[in-house]
Amino acid sequence: MLLRGWREDDLVPFAAMGSDPVVMEHFPHTLSMTESAEVMDRIQSGLARDGFGFWALEVPGEVSFGGFLGISPVPPEMPFAPSTEIGWRLARPLWGRGLATEAAGAVVDHAFGELSMSELVAYTAAGNHRSRRVMGRLGMEHDPGGDFLHPNLPSDHRLAHHVLYRLTAGDWERNKLERCAAGTPTRRDPRS
Repeated sequence: MLLRGWREDDLVPFAAMGSDPVVMEHFPHTLSMTESAEVMDRIQSGLARDGFGFWALEVPGEVSFGGFLGISPVPPEMPFAPSTEIGWRLARPLWGRGLATEAAGAVVDHAFGELSMSELVAYTAAGNHRSRRVMGRLGMEHDPGGDFLHPNLPSDHRLAHHVLYRLTAGDWERNKLERCAAGTPTRRDPRS
């Protein structure tokens, strides 16, 4: 797999993913084609502005667009801003194959290695156990004191309660050393 910049022809599969009610179960609603185009424009603007962001995920020989994954500044209304989040969304046919964990691991390596970031956060609706498992596999720790009600949702909304996970550069380095000592191969950069 590889992470790459976005192309115009990504819009149709991106919109299909955003209109899938199973993929969007832990988001307030599915997305229309227009909303997907707006999100794609914001993602592309963020990549151009920051030099990092959410890259398109491609599985060569299988799908040219299978989702997105990367890091991005946390919106300022979040209670833990300013910080940088790691996030992902994959099309359903790619679920359960470890692709999110593998690609996210390479993004973590890039964030702490090449970009010299000190911490990454991840957050999701409390009931999103799939994403929470990926966060755990990345070595991220749940920060119960950081759990929050999403500021863009009514407090009684079914998705309002969110959980916060953190990973520091120091913990990443210790995890990396443990992987090396255990003989676990290091990750390759999926952007290449």
